[in-house]
Amino acid sequence: MTEIIRVTNPRRMPPVHPGTILRDDVLPALNISVAEAARELGLSRQTLHRILAGQLGVSTETALRLGRWCGNGPTLWARMQQSYDLWHAERAMGEALDAIPSRMAA
Repeated sequence: MTEIIRVTNPRRMPPVHPGTILRDDVLPALNISVAEAARELGLSRQTLHRILAGQLGVSTETALRLGRWCGNGPTLWARMQQSYDLWHAERAMGEALDAIPSRMAA
């Protein structure tokens, strides 16, 4: 009989918000202003500023825009946002999540 062992390694540090990657890496590498990037992406400057500040998440539509604009596809941006959201939601739920039993099929 094979025993299933689940190894969990909870991250202690949160995943990076996709807006941080845009702000710190992408925009400087492209030498482009926020206003110009927003215009090219079809977003308002305020929306892009909120994403860059980590105050607004990257929606599916924005992931599509960023993926096209950066040439790396939407999946990267969507997964970064999903990882960020899941990490924070797991901590916010805390004890409520711990109280749910785990029922794994044999």
